[in-house]
Amino acid sequence: MADNSDRPGTLEWYVVHTYSGYEHKVKDNLEKAVENNGMQDLIKDVRVPVEEVVEVKNGKRRITQRKTFPGYVLVRMIITNESWYVVRNTRGVTGFVGPESKPVPLTEAELDVMLNNPSTRVDYKIVVGEEVRILSGPLENFTGVVEDIDTERQKMHVRVKMFLGREMQVEVDLDQVDKVDENA
Repeated sequence: MADNSDRPGTLEWYVVHTYSGYEHKVKDNLEKAVENNGMQDLIKDVRVPVEEVVEVKNGKRRITQRKTFPGYVLVRMIITNESWYVVRNTRGVTGFVGPESKPVPLTEAELDVMLNNPSTRVDYKIVVGEEVRILSGPLENFTGVVEDIDTERQKMHVRVKMFLGREMQVEVDLDQVDKVDENA
C-alpha cells in the first residue's frame, strides 16, 4: 500500500496504468466511485491526456482526438489508504505507476508534458519521394514530389513542375497536400 506519511494531505497528480483502450471507461468508473463514496475531498480530478490531430484523407480535413499516452490515466488526489484502495480497485486499473506499483507523484515538468498540448498536429500518411497534389493556395491542383517533411513546423517541401517543364521547390503546410491517387 502507499501511505504518504511524510507528506500527509498533499494533493498531487499520479499516473494510473489501465488496460489499453479502457482509459475513458476507467475515468468514468473512477468518477462514479468517487461520487458514490463521497470522496470528492480526496480525489479531485481524473484525466485522459489527449491531443487534437488533423487527419487529411481524400483532401478532406477532419479534427479528431487521440490519446497522448495510451494505457494511462492521470488522477489528482490525496493518497490515503481509502483513496488508494478505491483507485486501485477500479475496474480496468492495473496499478499505479511507480516502483513496485507504489504511487509516485508527477513533477511539475512531467505534468506539463502530459497535460499541455499547445498545438494541433497534422496526421499525414505521406513520405519523402511520394507524389502529392496541392489542395489550396496559389499552386492549387499542381502536383509535385515531396523532398522534405518538417513535422515540428508542420511543413513540407515539394518539388513542383512549373511552366515549360521548370521545377521549383515550394514550402506548404502538411494539411495543404494529399497523395496523388495512382488509380484515378
